[in-house]
Amino acid sequence: MSGKLYVVGTPIGNLGDFSPRAVSTLEKVDFLAVEDTRVTVKLLNYFDIKKEMLSYYEHNKAVKGNLILERLQKGETCALVSDAGMPAISDPGEELVRLCYENDIEVESVPGPSAVTTALAMSGMPSGRFCFEGFLTTQKNGRRLHLEELKNEKRTMIFYEAPHKLLATLGDMLKVFGNRDIAVVRELTKLHETVFHTTLEGALEYYTENTPRGEFVLIISGAKEEKEQYTLEQAVEIAKKLVSEGQSTSFAAKEAANVTSIKKGEIYKLLLQE
Repeated sequence: MSGKLYVVGTPIGNLGDFSPRAVSTLEKVDFLAVEDTRVTVKLLNYFDIKKEMLSYYEHNKAVKGNLILERLQKGETCALVSDAGMPAISDPGEELVRLCYENDIEVESVPGPSAVTTALAMSGMPSGRFCFEGFLTTQKNGRRLHLEELKNEKRTMIFYEAPHKLLATLGDMLKVFGNRDIAVVRELTKLHETVFHTTLEGALEYYTENTPRGEFVLIISGAKEEKEQYTLEQAVEIAKKLVSEGQSTSFAAKEAANVTSIKKGEIYKLLLQE
C-alpha cells in the first residue's frame, strides 16, 4: 500500500504561527523532505520533535525526488516543508507534489503561513485581483524581459526580493512601469516587520540611502485602465440617444457624463441648444 505526502506550511518568522495540526503531522510521519536541514532542525528542536530529515532542494530535486517517491511507494509517509511558508509556492516542492500525483501517491495539505497573502493583506493595496510573480532572475536582461511582459498588467503585482538585489530590481521596475505606487513589506511576523507605502521612485531613493536588510515582498499597483477619449460632441450624441429613448434631458446628460468623463453641465447646455 502506498504512503502519503503531507504538504506542511511552516512559519515565515514567528514560530508561534506553527499550527497544532502541523506539529502533530511532523511527529507522526516517517520522515521529512526539507529545503535546508540547518533551518528545519531549529523548528524541530523548538517543538521537541525528533525526525529523520532528507534534504530536497533545487539542485538535488531530480535524484532526491525519486528516492522520496520510492519510499512513499513502499508505504512510508513524508512531510514536505520549506524553510518558510507553504512548500511548492515558488519552490521546487511543486515538482515533488506533481511526481506524487503522477504515481498515484496521496497528497494532503496542512496549510500554514504564506508571505504572498500575508504581505498583500498587510499592504492595503487592491486585493480583489492580483498576480504573484515570485523572484525575478538575477540576469539583467531576463529581469527586464519579465518586467516588460507585465507592463500592461492591470492586477496588483506581488514579487519576492532579496536585500542585495533590491536596488537593481526597483531601478528596473521604475524604468519599465513608471512611477507606480508600491508597498514594500519586509520581515513579516518578525521583530522588525514593516510596511512602507511609497512610489517606485521614493523606494529607490530611500533604499539608496538606507541599506536594505531582511527579506522583502514588493506589492505594486497595476497599470491604470485607459478610458476612451470622447469629445463634447460625442458626449452630446450619447445624451441625444438617451433622450430619444424617453429619458429626461437631465438624466441623459448625467449618464453621458459618466460614460465620457465630460462635465454634465457642458453636455446639458449644448443638449438644450440643439
